[in-house]
Amino acid sequence: MKNGTQAQPKLSAASKMPCKSWSLPAWITCPGARKDNGEAVDACSHCFALQGRYTFGAVKAVRDHNMEDWKRSDWVSAMVRSIGKSKFFRWFDSGDIYTPELAKKIIEVVFMTPNCKHWIPTRAYKDYSILPYLQKLDAMDNCVVRYSSDSVNGETIPFAEHNSSILQSADDFIPGIGKVLCRSYTRKGKCGDCRACWSKKIVTVFYPIHGRKVKTFPQLTKEMEV
Repeated sequence: MKNGTQAQPKLSAASKMPCKSWSLPAWITCPGARKDNGEAVDACSHCFALQGRYTFGAVKAVRDHNMEDWKRSDWVSAMVRSIGKSKFFRWFDSGDIYTPELAKKIIEVVFMTPNCKHWIPTRAYKDYSILPYLQKLDAMDNCVVRYSSDSVNGETIPFAEHNSSILQSADDFIPGIGKVLCRSYTRKGKCGDCRACWSKKIVTVFYPIHGRKVKTFPQLTKEMEV
């Protein structure tokens, strides 16, 4: 902080989305991405956030910075200021809510930005110390918490108010009430005018599989570093 100016969080600007996002390092902040034996769940074995530009030094630096930055006392007010008048915001184009303390702060940010619609994809619902905060977030008028299925074959999460799942192909999508297929693949990977992920009316968003299929990542052999 210089000259009394509040330091600003480092936001991401994924080219696909109509808004900015706040992210953390993938895998090490994703305990819900692990099976009981420590291996990645099926959906996370294709993790796009461990490939391509996400491996670039500058991109990694932003996420590493955020992992420490959220712990400062004025982070909530700094995030509110950064979101400003934005109409939409996404949390975690990489990483996840890995501690209740972070969840509590996100609740404050969402509450203090009522004119912005927040979307939070997560597997932290598996952690019973975090689940109550996710439920509180999803109950807020301007926030949708989508529980991410571990499946790559379209299996959904029946107890979730809002969730998402992966399909092997767009041809596997079966239309229904509260269901939508992400068609960003028809728009060069961009959301375009679609805001289904932020809509409380949409129960399940289905994503055709993307990301290079791999057997393992070097990061997936490491223990949690948080």
